[in-house]
Amino acid sequence: MTDLNNLISTFSNEEQQQFITFLEKKNKRSDTKNIQLYKLLQDKDLDTFTICNTLYGCQKKGAYHALRKRLYQSVIDFIANKHLADESTVEMQLIKLLITARACLTKKQYKTAYKLLAKAETIATEHALFSILNEIYHTKIQYSYSQPQDKLEHYITAFKNNQHNAYLEDQLNIVYAKIRQTLNNINYKGAVLDLDTLLNNTLEEHNINLENAITFKALYQIISIVSLSAFVTNDYYKIESFLLKHYTSIKSYKNRVKQTYYHIQILYMIANTLFRNKKFNEASQYLNAMETQLKSNQKKHYNTFILKHNLLKGLTYNYTNQQTKAIAILEKSTKLKHQDIESQLDIHLCLIMTHIQHNDYKKANQVIATFYHTDTYYETKAGKDWVIKKNLIDIIIQIELENIELVDSRLRSFKRQYYSYLKQINQNRVITYLSFVQLYFKDPNIVTTATFKTKVENAFVWIDAQQEDIFVMSFYAWLKSKMENKPLYTITLELVEMAKTNVN
Repeated sequence: MTDLNNLISTFSNEEQQQFITFLEKKNKRSDTKNIQLYKLLQDKDLDTFTICNTLYGCQKKGAYHALRKRLYQSVIDFIANKHLADESTVEMQLIKLLITARACLTKKQYKTAYKLLAKAETIATEHALFSILNEIYHTKIQYSYSQPQDKLEHYITAFKNNQHNAYLEDQLNIVYAKIRQTLNNINYKGAVLDLDTLLNNTLEEHNINLENAITFKALYQIISIVSLSAFVTNDYYKIESFLLKHYTSIKSYKNRVKQTYYHIQILYMIANTLFRNKKFNEASQYLNAMETQLKSNQKKHYNTFILKHNLLKGLTYNYTNQQTKAIAILEKSTKLKHQDIESQLDIHLCLIMTHIQHNDYKKANQVIATFYHTDTYYETKAGKDWVIKKNLIDIIIQIELENIELVDSRLRSFKRQYYSYLKQINQNRVITYLSFVQLYFKDPNIVTTATFKTKVENAFVWIDAQQEDIFVMSFYAWLKSKMENKPLYTITLELVEMAKTNVN
């Protein structure tokens, strides 16, 4: 698939119409074929030869490739314009303040300009945005003649301190890159990784004292990297002590910049790690701390992170036998309008899971029916693993609702689209699991037999319950509930409780 096709495939139904409107406004001639080409490219069954013939009635390859090149540029322009229009990041807010302040300075509106610069400085300092702070201080120094005489030295001192912080950030960025490269090069399977040693050696190599250099932003970046290793291996135990130790340390540092935005991110990642390790009470404590930070500074970051908080809170309720609370908070969160599409999708998928565990398959089916985009679209928003989970859950729902034709169709589609990928990433147990699901679908009575249970026991490579991914456990719980003829939620909580016992 070409870059043009890849970009087009990510458009939602709404974006497809918006792009056509964008082309209509852009076209100056009525005979321009870009819209026609765009619509033809949406049909994946059409090859280049057919498309060229449809457009020109013959093989005008030069004209066709020129048209594709222009359409490709239009797609880039459309995506860029759309994201700029939707952009609401802190950086964009600061750039607007800085530009406005400079405009005021050129018109000698010094009082207004320095108020805007002061506001920008406060925001940039909180978020440790050193490059923007550099521009702010540069502007303040440039026009310092308009301010009281003692201000210039203050601006110069602030500028030099910021330069030092910017240098440290650049060095830390190199450290992050080296650590991430090391993690990527490690064969995770069976490897023992000492994260503390890796971090300290890399910092020492660049003459960086962690206590002097670390900020909530820096710690967040480090945690993001080590969390990546846990995500890849589904082994959150090896990073738990690392996260807690460094978080405890940074809280004790004197004169530490608040950086509420990154503090919230860190609290969420720690809570998520504890949740994945089935330490639900500890996870709840960090979620409460996260909520406190969300409500600070006049709820400045509340809307940004509330979906992530509610998602994890709902999951914690669900796995501590508080399913009514879990469903309530997840349902409430699905109604919130938000730009965090990935969290929205995760919330919908977890709500579907809780409905299934609650034996309410009709509600689960109603929610999954809201996923009306293509799998390609969802891969761009939430990743391929999310799409695989969604499709597995859909198969289970259709089995429970006895939609025989849909089940057959979903099974064929899943095998065709994902079996080769699952084999490639060594996730053969998903394929094994689905084979047992298919056996149950064909003959429900077979799962209670001793032969079937023995086959299941011998088919999987079992790992310690405390290390097993909680969502993998939830999928297995559905099959086990059929094997033991017990309620799904009961089996799910039993498996989780067994894991918690092993932890303790």
